[in-house]
Amino acid sequence: MSQKEINFKEYLTQGVSLSSENEDLINQVFQCFTVLNLKKNDFLVKENQICSYFCFVESGILQHAILINGEEKTTYLALRNSSTSSLNSFLNKIPSRKSIKALVDCKLWIIDLETFNRLLKMNKAFHQFYNNLIEKQIMLIDDYRIDLLTLTPEERYKKLLITEPKLLQEVPLHYLASFLGISSRHMSRIRKNIL
Repeated sequence: MSQKEINFKEYLTQGVSLSSENEDLINQVFQCFTVLNLKKNDFLVKENQICSYFCFVESGILQHAILINGEEKTTYLALRNSSTSSLNSFLNKIPSRKSIKALVDCKLWIIDLETFNRLLKMNKAFHQFYNNLIEKQIMLIDDYRIDLLTLTPEERYKKLLITEPKLLQEVPLHYLASFLGISSRHMSRIRKNIL
C-alpha cells in the first residue's frame, strides 16, 4: 500500500476514537471508495447536473464555481487531503447549483450515494467521521463569511498567507482573487504591496 493510501486511511480516522473495532470499521470504509483520476479542466460535476460522488482529494485542486452574468466566480477551493462534493445535489439527487472542476490533474477517492448512505447507517466510525467533517466545514464557512464582511481585501489576503500558504503556491491568481471576493487587478496590487 502506498504512503498516499495510508494518508487517506489516516484521514478517515480523524476524530474517530481508535480501537480494534473502529480499525476494522475504517478498513470497511476504505474498501468502499474507488479511485477517480481527473485531468486538468475535467469536471466532477457541471452546474445543473446531479453530483454523483462524495470524494476525498488525494492530490490536485478542485474549484467550486458558479456563473454570474457569464463570469465565473470561485466559491471554494478543495485542496489535497480534504473532502468535497456538491453536497445538496449529491444527497438530494437534485441539479447542482455549481460546477466542480479540476484546476490541475487530480486523484480522487470517490463514493456513490447508495454506498455513502449505507455506511452512514451501518458503520459508526464513518458516521463519526462524517459528523466531525460537517462540523469543521460549518465553522470554516462561518469564519469565511464573517471575514468577507469584516476584513479588508488586504487583511483577507494576509490571513490566507498565514492559514493556507499552499493555496498561494498552487492556485492561479485569478481563482484566488475570485475566492477572496477581490478583482484580479486589485489582487495584483495587494500582492505587490505585501511582497
